[in-house]
Amino acid sequence: MDYDVLVLGGGIIGCAVAYELSKYNLNIALIEKDYDVADDVAMVNADIVYDGIECKDGLMAKLEIMGNKMLEEVTSKFKVPFKRTGSLIIAEDEKSVKTIEDMYLRAKDRGIDNVEIIDNNEVYKLEPNLTIEVKKAIYSKNIGVVSPYDLAIAYAEVAFDNGVNFRLEEEVLDIQKLSKGLKVTTNKNKFTCKVVVNTIPKDMYSIDTDKTYEKEKSEILTYMLLENEYKNYFSKVVFSMKEDEKKYSVPTLTGGIIGASITQNVVDFSTALNSVSRLIGNINTESIKTVYHSNFYRDNIIVDDSEINQGYVKVMGRNYSQVTLAPAIANLICESITSSLKSKNKKNFIDKRRDFYKFRELSIEEKDQIISLDKRYGKIICMCNQITEGEIIDCIRRPLGARTVEGIKRRTGATFGNCQGAYCLSKIVSILARETDKKLTEIIKDSKHSKMLIGRIKEFNEM
Repeated sequence: MDYDVLVLGGGIIGCAVAYELSKYNLNIALIEKDYDVADDVAMVNADIVYDGIECKDGLMAKLEIMGNKMLEEVTSKFKVPFKRTGSLIIAEDEKSVKTIEDMYLRAKDRGIDNVEIIDNNEVYKLEPNLTIEVKKAIYSKNIGVVSPYDLAIAYAEVAFDNGVNFRLEEEVLDIQKLSKGLKVTTNKNKFTCKVVVNTIPKDMYSIDTDKTYEKEKSEILTYMLLENEYKNYFSKVVFSMKEDEKKYSVPTLTGGIIGASITQNVVDFSTALNSVSRLIGNINTESIKTVYHSNFYRDNIIVDDSEINQGYVKVMGRNYSQVTLAPAIANLICESITSSLKSKNKKNFIDKRRDFYKFRELSIEEKDQIISLDKRYGKIICMCNQITEGEIIDCIRRPLGARTVEGIKRRTGATFGNCQGAYCLSKIVSILARETDKKLTEIIKDSKHSKMLIGRIKEFNEM
C-alpha cells in the first residue's frame, strides 16, 4: 500500500481530519486540486461559531454543540483568533416571536445552557446601535467568531509537521475497490491505500456507482465589510428572523462588522445595501471596504462510515456552519478509522503550530528586537495594515507556504486595507516571484487561469 489513509479535499474538514489522524502511526496523504488548502474559505476572515440552537436537525445540532466546545481549546493551542461574542436572534414581528420561542424550547430540550429569551429593552441595552424594531430575542452567550482560514491553515501546518503528505494541484479522477484496499487515480498518479476519506463526494467515482447524491441546497449570501466609524459598532452576532428578509451582522476580530443579506438569487449592490441597512442603520458607503457574493449552503452534513470495513468514509453535504462542525466531524472520523485499523498513538506527536510574528501587534521593544535579527521585518510592504516583507517571506517559506497572491493575502492580511492593494500588490507579486524562483508572468492570483500579469510590455534579448 502507498498509504494507510488518503484524505480527499483540502477544505476545513479535510484539514481537520488530516490533523486528527496525524496523531497516530499512520502513513497519510491529503489530495487537493487547488494551489492551496482551504481555498473555499471566504476572503472576509471571520466566521460564526454556532451552538446548535438554530438547527432543526438534531444530529447537526449535536455536532455544532461538540464543535463549539472543542474550538476554544483548538484555537488557543494554535494561536488562531477566536472570541466568544454572544448572539442575539431577533424577532421583529409576531410570526418571528413564535419561531424564536420554538427555538428556545428546542435548545432547552437539547441541554444547551447560557440561552435565554429577553425583551426589547434588554436587547437595546446589549446593542444600543441596533435600529430595527424588536419584539423579543434569544440571547446566547455560546456563540463566537473565529478566523476560519487561520484555523484551516493551522490544522494543515500541524498535520504537515507530523508527517502528512499534502499533494496540491492534484485532482482525483476515480476511486476503485481492490481485493485489498482501494485505488485512487488522480491526474498525476495512481495510489493504493487502506482507507479513503472523501470530503468532496459530489463527484461520482466507480466506487459510488450505486449511490445518488441530493442536489446541494443553497442561497446567495451578499456580505460587506464595514470599518472606520463602524469599529466596535456591534459587540455581538445579530440575526434577524424576519422570513422575507434574512440578514445578520458579525463583529470582526479586528473591530469592524460584517453586514450580510441572504437571498434566493444574486442581488445588486443597492438591494443588498438596503437590506443590511435595515439592520445596521443608514450605512456610509465610504466605510464599505469590500463586498462579496458566496453560496449559503443549508445541507445536512452526513458522515457516512457504513463502508468502513471496505475502507471508504464519506462526508456528504455542505453547510453554513462547517467551520463549527469541522472539529467534531474530524474527531468522529478519526475514531472510526483508528478503531478499524487498530492504530496506535504517535509517541512524538507535535501538537503545536510553528511560531510566526504579526508585526503590527508587537510592542516597540519586540519590533526592535525582531528587526535586529531580520531587517526585512523593518520594511513595510502593506502600509494600511502594517504588513512587513519579513511576514510575507515567512508565509511563503512556512510549511504549506503560500504559492499564490490570494494565499499571501489570507495568511498575512496584506491588501485588505483602505487602498485594497493599490500600494502593495505589485510588491507582493515581486516578492512571491523572487521567493519561488518564478517569472513575474508566472505568478497567479488564485487558480490556474488567473495570472496576475499577462506579459511584459516589451521583451529584450539583452539588457
